[in-house]
Amino acid sequence: MTSELPDMRASDAERERIAEILREAVAEGRLEMEEFEQRLEAAYKARTHGELEPIVRDLPAVGAAVAPVAPAGQVLTGSMARWSDRVGKPATSGGAFAFWGGFRRRGNWTVGRKFTAFAMWGGGEIDLREANFEDREVVIRCFTIMGGMQVTVPPDLNVEVRGIGVMGGFGESTKDEGVPAPDSPRVRITGFALMGGVGVERKRSRAEKQRLRDAERSRGRLEKGDGGTGAGDR
Repeated sequence: MTSELPDMRASDAERERIAEILREAVAEGRLEMEEFEQRLEAAYKARTHGELEPIVRDLPAVGAAVAPVAPAGQVLTGSMARWSDRVGKPATSGGAFAFWGGFRRRGNWTVGRKFTAFAMWGGGEIDLREANFEDREVVIRCFTIMGGMQVTVPPDLNVEVRGIGVMGGFGESTKDEGVPAPDSPRVRITGFALMGGVGVERKRSRAEKQRLRDAERSRGRLEKGDGGTGAGDR
């Protein structure tokens, strides 16, 4: 991060962005574990932009166009991988159909540049949180008659929802707010729902939630350590 106001107070979200850069750096082998822990501690203790900037000055930003270097024998996939590594793969599915039943697309799969889903008297689930993408521009068309579909996307995916609901609903609800990453694919979700519904929800994956919980626990331990030091000084 670069700030023209080094004395500006840092927010929790800004500290977490720095922590994410550090986590990616240690996964790529740019930092040794000892140095990672030292920098992570400094990040959560930082109070201003000026204190945060030096911590990642020699590291690329998350999502930067740099070839990833995963630990030996480990291949990063799904939400653990960079967006640039999740785009350009051969499609494994270009559509889905449900009649008096249901369909599910979730986990590690590759959505085609044009994906069409139809459900009549049934339902479907389309989960993009761990998915790969055939192209940077993807169109998902959802059509349902007396049925329902749920589309789940990660908070940092660039999504545009434009659908029509007739005696039903077609829209987006936000559970986990997020800012679209600049290098994420652009997904347009269109279609219509007749006497049914299509819902689009931003929601973190289990892996992402676990990483955030781990970071929160680390910050809690550091804050307790600061409190203990302060009490001893008094």
